[in-house]
Amino acid sequence: MDMLLMRISGLFWLLLYSFVAVLVSGECQSHQQELLLGLGKTLNSSLSLKMRNWNQSTDCCSWGGITCDQGGRVMKLDLSNQLISGTIDNSSSLFNLQHLQRLNLAYNTLSFSFPCGFDKLSNLSYLNLSNAGFTGQVPAEISRLTNLITLDLSVNLFLRDGRPLKLQKPNLKMLVENLTRLRSLHLGGVKISARGNEWCKWLSSLTNLEELSMPNCNLSGPIEDSLQKLKNLSIIHLDRNNLSAMVPAFLAHLPNLTSLRLSSCGLHGQFPREILQVRMLQSLDVLDNEKLQGSLPEFHHNGSLQNLVLSGTNFSGSLPQSIDKLVNLTRLDLSSCNFSGAIPSSVSNLQQLVYLDLSFNNFTGQIPCVDLSKNLAHVDLSCNKLSGKIESFKWEDLPNLTHIDLRHNSLNGNIPSSLVALPSLKRVLLSNNQFDGEVTGVPKVRESLLYTLDLSCNQLQGPIPAYVFELGRLSVLVLSSNNFNGTIRPRDIRKLVNLTYLDLSHNNLSVIATESYSVLSSFPKITTLKLASCKLNVFPDLKNQSRLTHLDLSQNQISGEVPNWIWSVSDNLLHLNFSFNQLEGLQKPYQIVPNLSVIDLRFNRLTGHIPTLSLSASYLDFSSNNFTSSLPSNIGNYLSYTIFFSVSSNGLTGAIPKSICEAVNLRVLDLSNNSLSGAIPKCLIGQMDLLGVLNLRGNNLSGQIPNAFSRKCSIETLDVNGNELTGKVPISLGRCRKLEVLNVGNNHINDTYPCHLKNITTDKRLWPKLQIVDFAHNSFNGKLPNKFVARWKAMEVYDDEAQLNVKHLRFEVLRLARIYYLDGITVTNKGLQMELVKILTIFTSIDLSCNNLEGPIPDVIGKFKALYFLNLSHNALSGKIPPSLGNLQQLESLDLSCNNLSDGIPQQLLKLTFLAVLNLSHNQLEGRIPDGKQFATFTNDSYVGNKGLCGNPLTKQCNDANHSQDLRPRASKKTQNDEFDWQIIVIGVGFGVGAAVFVVPLMFWKRASRWVDDNVDKFLAKNLPKMGLVYTRPCYDNVDTDGNIEHDKKRYDDDDDDDEESDESTGEFGGRYCVYCSKLDETRKKTIHNLGCICHDSPPSLSPSSSTSSSFSP
Repeated sequence: MDMLLMRISGLFWLLLYSFVAVLVSGECQSHQQELLLGLGKTLNSSLSLKMRNWNQSTDCCSWGGITCDQGGRVMKLDLSNQLISGTIDNSSSLFNLQHLQRLNLAYNTLSFSFPCGFDKLSNLSYLNLSNAGFTGQVPAEISRLTNLITLDLSVNLFLRDGRPLKLQKPNLKMLVENLTRLRSLHLGGVKISARGNEWCKWLSSLTNLEELSMPNCNLSGPIEDSLQKLKNLSIIHLDRNNLSAMVPAFLAHLPNLTSLRLSSCGLHGQFPREILQVRMLQSLDVLDNEKLQGSLPEFHHNGSLQNLVLSGTNFSGSLPQSIDKLVNLTRLDLSSCNFSGAIPSSVSNLQQLVYLDLSFNNFTGQIPCVDLSKNLAHVDLSCNKLSGKIESFKWEDLPNLTHIDLRHNSLNGNIPSSLVALPSLKRVLLSNNQFDGEVTGVPKVRESLLYTLDLSCNQLQGPIPAYVFELGRLSVLVLSSNNFNGTIRPRDIRKLVNLTYLDLSHNNLSVIATESYSVLSSFPKITTLKLASCKLNVFPDLKNQSRLTHLDLSQNQISGEVPNWIWSVSDNLLHLNFSFNQLEGLQKPYQIVPNLSVIDLRFNRLTGHIPTLSLSASYLDFSSNNFTSSLPSNIGNYLSYTIFFSVSSNGLTGAIPKSICEAVNLRVLDLSNNSLSGAIPKCLIGQMDLLGVLNLRGNNLSGQIPNAFSRKCSIETLDVNGNELTGKVPISLGRCRKLEVLNVGNNHINDTYPCHLKNITTDKRLWPKLQIVDFAHNSFNGKLPNKFVARWKAMEVYDDEAQLNVKHLRFEVLRLARIYYLDGITVTNKGLQMELVKILTIFTSIDLSCNNLEGPIPDVIGKFKALYFLNLSHNALSGKIPPSLGNLQQLESLDLSCNNLSDGIPQQLLKLTFLAVLNLSHNQLEGRIPDGKQFATFTNDSYVGNKGLCGNPLTKQCNDANHSQDLRPRASKKTQNDEFDWQIIVIGVGFGVGAAVFVVPLMFWKRASRWVDDNVDKFLAKNLPKMGLVYTRPCYDNVDTDGNIEHDKKRYDDDDDDDEESDESTGEFGGRYCVYCSKLDETRKKTIHNLGCICHDSPPSLSPSSSTSSSFSP
């Protein structure tokens, strides 16, 4: 009976609805139909579904998009999203439909000029022209539509080819002053350009307004209190305006507020916490306001909040346990903030949660179980400090999960099979953790949706699981930097027909690619292939890979020639990396595709001429090969778009061509360690304003450093060490405010320190970022002024936080490609060279050794708390050792040897707990050597040549009553053993006379002496590298006028042991240490270094004479 009554009731209401519809929509009037047909003729509606049945044979009230009143008059016209184009001008028949109440032309491509006839439609209550295609000034006629309740003129510039819509004349005030009935105002993308005290006041008269949407309108702040008058506001969207203001607290007192969107507004200050507790609030989005601070309050009620987005702000603190009170929450995005502490377990109670993003914070502890959130689809917890295991989670209870990102944490244990087996899962990103063990036990997934699998940078072992090669929809597979082993053959990945990105680099895998026609060629969709360190010995057959954009075959065992087909394998080829192989040449003829942007051929055996360059290349690295040609005279023509260019460590000859100055986009130019000669082109210094790294070290360049540095100088690293440069340090170098590394060591610069830069020492901005200074092995003279050295503020920066965020001193080349130029430094002591391939940003070094500097050591050096190495040896410095050096608590090496320093060794140096190397030899120091701590580790060599010193480790003990020692030598009694041995004396005289015939003229004829020395130096420097050795030029020191210091004494106590490595160890230091074993040439007191020595993870003892070199890390 009840069922029958329900059916009768339903039939009654259906008949009633049909009757009312007939009454409301009468038969179309003929003139209304004519007006609509006239409108249709001016429009291109071939793609419109609604206008398909617009014809004279049917009633216009039945046409698509048309609603008529009872009298057959058109009252509603909705042609939105119909792909309509054409023109609506002022004479359009549209404006004669005077009974229209609702008009919607949104999302079409109509004429570019905004028509002015809308005031004829005086009955309009709803007008939506958003993204209709109109541009230019909004006409004043819109402001006469006094019955409007909804007005939407918003525009998306991405859909309108950048042509804006403007509100200038009339402005916003004139537009809205008569529209007092407005409840909904949408002007997104319309260029209004008004200040906060203007637009807020103009809108305050719209007391009925409920929805205010004005994103990207060129509005400025602040948000004035006058908006408080709009008590009915429920939606406020002001994102992407430059408000640059604080969030006003009165927003929390708008009783109907449901949606607040203020993303990318330049907000700052403290976010009012009470806004987060508004009961009606459903959505809050303050994305990308990096100066906006705040924290989450305790939630005491089941709020309405569904969408909470704080990403890219400076919100901090912990996530409250009461967050589970937000029972309606579906989206929680707190990424890129400063939240810390544990993720509360109550998160698992958010059963409506669909999207969870807590990435790029400082969350610690374990990941809470989220298996109660059955709707969860997106989880991103990457880039935190999370730890623990995830294998015990009930992943199978999350059937809707499509995306999980746990990268860059400290998670460990096994990767659970139940995670990868989820039926809806599309992306799994678990890289940069500590997952270990074998990936086994994964059940076969029927019709898996997985298209991205990234397990790179973990500790996974064993063979790559077979199920991976059965994921038919897989597009991205990244397994690099693990411990996977076994052999990979082309047939193993045959089923991955949708594969576009494959990275198996840096495992213990052997990739077989010796087949004449590799199965890889059957994958036409592959775009990125990375097989670095995969034990390849031939190039894989990739001839049919027509979509290839990125190919990395570095660190393999490929020898022979680079096949010519590889340069044009794809018209889309952008990136080639064949570095660290055994390649010997390029097969000819070859033609490089015009789009090739990155070519990396470093560390091979390539010979002959530099390869033909790509005209569009942005990165070119041919370093560490055997090229012997000169740089092409027109090389600048090929470097128009190049940002990074390196041909270091080859055998290039000739001059640096001036055409290289045409490469105006260069950020890094590295021509170091070649045999280039001639002068440094002036334009290279003066015209290349974007240049950040200029490395010309280790060549035969002569002349002066051009005094042409411009006021736009961007140089951060300048290295001209080891050339034949003369003259003075150019005064214009002071314009390079960004300078971090300055190395002019091992030249013939003859200048007064600090050169004629003393003229600008009053400039407090002089080199504030300088971290590495090397003026060693020149002829600088004068004193070290405190005012000049005090400008190096970067050397003062040191704190524990810097230690926790260690980075390397580098110049960013290509940010998106993660390509950087890493500065390096070579430090020498006792014939040993240590190359720091990566320099920490907290590392600083000063080397002014082997010059003619005089006067006291500047006391201001004691403020350089970040200083690691200080070498002032082989000068004529005098006075005391400043006690302030005891403040250099990070100092690892201190060399003040061969100077005129006097008085005692300050007890404050005992505070140098990281000091691994100390050399105070050959001075005039006296008194007791400090005892204890690091000083207990130093040997006699650290103090030799100071007759007044006593105490450990010297055999000369101090007098307890008087620590000062009698410096006068005591006469010893003569014994019978002191009788002369005339036979030995005669033989010695004979040898001496013979040697004098050659030596004496050189001693008194300085020009001849210097000529012999220079030519022997050049001979050794040129020929020893061919034998795998490095020759280091000596210090030619001047003897003090009083004869107090003989700097030509043998500095090293290296008796008979060749290639002896020091057993002393330095403090801990990040990065790689390459130690070049050394043999001392006794006759010339110079060191010859064996390049065959290997790299070590920890440094040997050293006393630096630092000079910079470079390496590159992609």
